[in-house]
Amino acid sequence: MKKKKFGLGSKVFMGFVAGIILGLIFKEKALVLKPIGDIFLTLIKMIVVPLIFFSITSGISSIGDIQKLKRIGTKTLLYYVVTTLAAGVIGLLVANILKPGHGVVIDNIGAASQYEASNIPTLGETILGIFPANPVKALADGNLMQIIIFSIFLGISITLIGHKSETLKKLFHEGTEAMYKMTAIIMGFSPIGVAALMACTIGEYGLKIFGPLGKFILVDYVGLILVIVLMYLGMLKFLAKFPLSAFFKSIGKIWLVTASTTSSSGTLPVTISVTESDYKVKSELAQFTLPIGATMNMNGAVVYYSAAVIFVSQIYGIDMPLSQQLLVVVLTTLVSIGSPGIPGGGIVMTIMLLTSLGLPMEIVGMIAGIYRILDMGHTTLNVTGDVVSTLCIARSENMFENEHLTPANKAV
Repeated sequence: MKKKKFGLGSKVFMGFVAGIILGLIFKEKALVLKPIGDIFLTLIKMIVVPLIFFSITSGISSIGDIQKLKRIGTKTLLYYVVTTLAAGVIGLLVANILKPGHGVVIDNIGAASQYEASNIPTLGETILGIFPANPVKALADGNLMQIIIFSIFLGISITLIGHKSETLKKLFHEGTEAMYKMTAIIMGFSPIGVAALMACTIGEYGLKIFGPLGKFILVDYVGLILVIVLMYLGMLKFLAKFPLSAFFKSIGKIWLVTASTTSSSGTLPVTISVTESDYKVKSELAQFTLPIGATMNMNGAVVYYSAAVIFVSQIYGIDMPLSQQLLVVVLTTLVSIGSPGIPGGGIVMTIMLLTSLGLPMEIVGMIAGIYRILDMGHTTLNVTGDVVSTLCIARSENMFENEHLTPANKAV
């Protein structure tokens, strides 16, 4: 009888469950596994910058047709901005209906003193900040948005010089393949890394997260789920015309990594792999839209930002008129686009947002204590939004490898 082999997705799931069990059993003692989880995260971060640089440049140069590239670029930007705005509105509605801040009494607010307030960047500053004055410095600093901009310009330039660029095209194509192989090697350790990360998270927080902030956590996750139900399912069915059963069959592989790493950028290798291998999206599209999404498409983060603003205003009895709440949606969209796709980046952005709206920021210290629990959901929704938007663009541009796998008449 042939021995059954478990796939990587199954192994990661087993590591995920094992980590939860270890955390519940050993509690704070499980933190001894923290170095293992940190090493895994460091290895993932190690490959993110070269993967984005090679994959976007290769993806754009592979598209070839500049007019097609313009269409795809416009659609990508449109999908990411519109879905982020919509997610922000959903977050506001949920927070206004469930009122997470009502009745919350906070006795010990002082944990925020370690955080410094800073002004939210203006639209002009945000736009200027994405363009690299020195691309080598951007690569060294890991400034993903600047790396993306430089890669886009380089990919377009390679396309415009035509047949003279064949050597360069081959270089970036082979560089991308090499990064995929390195990714596969590192992801081979993911079950152990995921187990360590989850054990530390559960061991550190346990069930105490469901204390004074329990209702806020609930509101946050209700908002995230509603984005999937109200927006993503409709996009998959009517725009992507993609079978929901096929989508949910494979998206779990990504969710396990997003929940454990809480990093959109760190999950990128798995996101690209699943989108290409399981959903059969052409590599040139996936390698273009997904790295951009990992940096600027923060649907989950904007749900949290919107809910956090309402949460704080309700705690302190500050009435926010509809006009100011609409401003919150615009600001949270701007903040989410400018926020780094790394673990914990939302804490600094939360302070910037509250400061710009003139709201007290002392509560941020308490939110920071349980932010990893929140961020697991934010990152999961962020990356899911990247994939859903990519599937919609793939349908409109006929960029599936095997069309018979995703016919419109089989979408359910």
